[in-house]
Amino acid sequence: MENRPGPTGGLRELKKARTRQAISDAAITLFLRHGFDQVPVAEIAAAAEVSKPTLFRYFPTKEDLALHRFADHEGEFARVVRDRPADQAPLTALHRHCSAGLDARDPVTGLNDTPEVLAYLALLYSAPGLVARLAEYTVRDQEALTGALREASSAAPDDLLPRLAAAQIISVRQVVALANWRKLSDGRSAHDVYPEAVAELDQAFGLLGRGLAAHYG
Repeated sequence: MENRPGPTGGLRELKKARTRQAISDAAITLFLRHGFDQVPVAEIAAAAEVSKPTLFRYFPTKEDLALHRFADHEGEFARVVRDRPADQAPLTALHRHCSAGLDARDPVTGLNDTPEVLAYLALLYSAPGLVARLAEYTVRDQEALTGALREASSAAPDDLLPRLAAAQIISVRQVVALANWRKLSDGRSAHDVYPEAVAELDQAFGLLGRGLAAHYG
């Protein structure tokens, strides 16, 4: 007899997802209104109509409340490298993935001029605690991408090249995204900045390619 999840399990998971989303939405609303450092966790819990212990079951730290929207992107570059077509070089796959993000105005690219996204990115870049937590995300992303690149090139475990390449690639994503966001913060539209963003992304991957082509395309 097949072991299928019953409707109770499905409803339970749906309720958890809704509670998690409600807590996140309440936190972001309060952070944007008052500032990250000015909002106590107890106020977020009250706004989401949950207890503090419940809040911390979903989000272990206050920083996680703000960075939850970036969680889906963690390890993304490693997944792109591992899921690429067999005949496609890792750098080509990553370049195309980043280009598609610009086309879609993905907030992680910095090229999204909706007021809510601009305010959210301003919050992330201005709060020291969030900047520090973002650095932890960066370290984990670099580790994940290092592993994927090591597999792609069959590099030896002590080969430093995959780690050097991963650090450069992750840095390109961050520098380009920050440059895009700053242009939008100066009042320009995403439509206006888009051609520059594409050109700068192409330039960045061109530089990466000239240094890494022999190993990663």
